[in-house]
Amino acid sequence: MKRRKEEKAMEIVWQTPEIRPQRQDYFFRDGRRHVRPYNFEFICHVKKRWAGKTIVDLFTDEFKGRPYDYYVSAVKSGRIQVEGVMVPVSYIVKTSQKISHFVHRHEPPVMTCDISILQEEPDVVVVCKPASVPVHSCGQYRKNTVVGILEAEHGLAPLFPIHRLDRLVSGLLILAKSSSKANYFRQQIEGGMVQKQYIARVAGEFPEQEQLVDANVIHDPRECRSTAEVSDLCDDTLIKGKTACTKFTRLSTNGIHSLVLCEPVTGRTHQIRVHLQHVGYPIANDMLYLSKHVNGRSTEGMGADRTAVNSRPFLTSGFCENLSTGHVDPNEDFSIDPMCTNCPNLVPKGYDVHEEALWLHCVRYSAPGWTYECPYPDWASLT
Repeated sequence: MKRRKEEKAMEIVWQTPEIRPQRQDYFFRDGRRHVRPYNFEFICHVKKRWAGKTIVDLFTDEFKGRPYDYYVSAVKSGRIQVEGVMVPVSYIVKTSQKISHFVHRHEPPVMTCDISILQEEPDVVVVCKPASVPVHSCGQYRKNTVVGILEAEHGLAPLFPIHRLDRLVSGLLILAKSSSKANYFRQQIEGGMVQKQYIARVAGEFPEQEQLVDANVIHDPRECRSTAEVSDLCDDTLIKGKTACTKFTRLSTNGIHSLVLCEPVTGRTHQIRVHLQHVGYPIANDMLYLSKHVNGRSTEGMGADRTAVNSRPFLTSGFCENLSTGHVDPNEDFSIDPMCTNCPNLVPKGYDVHEEALWLHCVRYSAPGWTYECPYPDWASLT
């Protein structure tokens, strides 16, 4: 009863995916774009393998980010409901039932403040995506995304990304303003009509001659990591993963690092990163695929976190370059939720402040009838 009175006093307004991001949802601190924590209704439907479990056991088994005791309290207080009504902690769920989980949502900060619009047409918008910003809603991110920020700050909606860049990758991103235009682009991509170009700063002196890497890519979603494997032509049973091909051309080198043009023929998860590792020249600040010694060369140096801070175009002047601790005065930017497992910290648990920019940048997409390009970042200069 006391908790219900507290929630009533707080006048909680529960957001849903239909409520769009607004400019006032964001604020900037220590060179980071933050989202004010907000109240959100997560909705899911009971899968067949979930049926027969108690509501508390379901959440404890399937959503491990919070402890058992939290889920007991959430069910008792009505923060977890089935078909819009409160249920006891012993309630057995049934297939296809709608379950709502009302949470105080904290999003991780992103490194940059602005998304540069490179070109806008009646049915297309082309931007330079900063590193650390995901393209669209995924995982812990909803508002701190390219799509969310463009809607909040430029009124651009709806938007349909026609290709994806990993969160730590920067560069050219093409978004259609209609589903029909998005389908047009996707048909060209699926038909092999689109040429893609990236640049990467890699460890070591990359060979002067063009390198064509044809190695299957095997992705492990649990580890969020890919591996490359050359198939054995003598034994088809050994072929694993998905076929992948990338062409690499050295643009410049200073003997320690090289700037490489990367032209992926296929589009597999982490393809460029794992293919560069496969030939012994990984991206020079890629902690996921960087070995301490590659081809006899030491690759110790700046990690992605220090690179992010030192990459001036990615920061707005006037902001401190120190990494935020994530703990703030609760009265300054948001209200504390007594049931939230993240409050009073601003950033959610598990956020890695040291994982930021990657030296991989998309520079050009082209097909018959159109070409879009993006300027090089500062790290592309090896002088």
